[in-house]
Amino acid sequence: MSELYRFIHAEKANCPIVLLCRVLHVARSSYYAWRDGEYARRARQAADDALAHEIAVLHIASRHTYGVPRIHAELRRLGRRVNRKRIARLMRERDIRGVTRRRHRSLTRPDKKAKPAPDLIGRDFHAGRPGIKLVGDITYLPTAEGWLYLACWLDLATREVVGYAHQLDQTHRGTPPSPQRFWSAGRRGGALRSPC
Repeated sequence: MSELYRFIHAEKANCPIVLLCRVLHVARSSYYAWRDGEYARRARQAADDALAHEIAVLHIASRHTYGVPRIHAELRRLGRRVNRKRIARLMRERDIRGVTRRRHRSLTRPDKKAKPAPDLIGRDFHAGRPGIKLVGDITYLPTAEGWLYLACWLDLATREVVGYAHQLDQTHRGTPPSPQRFWSAGRRGGALRSPC
């Protein structure tokens, strides 16, 4: 509809407004309301541009991580009371996006039929001297190159890490390497590292 109003506004020097409105089936009062609202639209656009600049500055200052909720909170902290939907619209129009964290998805899928691993230390986590009881665990960490699998061994007497092994899985299949590979690498001295 605003295209018709713009056309009437452009052609009003050549033809009377009454004739243009009658030919285009537009009410004259609607055209005049549109014309009077042009100043308000320009002022609103200028305010939107100024707010978008503030949003862009905050987004860059957050290292391109802040989304709508954090930008809204930051503007309120700075004393600007702005509607959250307006911030969302301006960010959407200017293609400003925050970083969303991916939901944590467990890569461990237990086998329902498998029997549990035997408890070799009998839930007794005390050791009389170092080197008698070692316990270990394997975990995975997300990195930019893929999943980093980390296995470590703790001495129960000293509660210190006595060794660790790691492997980078760049295939991102979601299946960790077998713990036997870590344990055997540790015994061979291949990938086992001392934390000291």
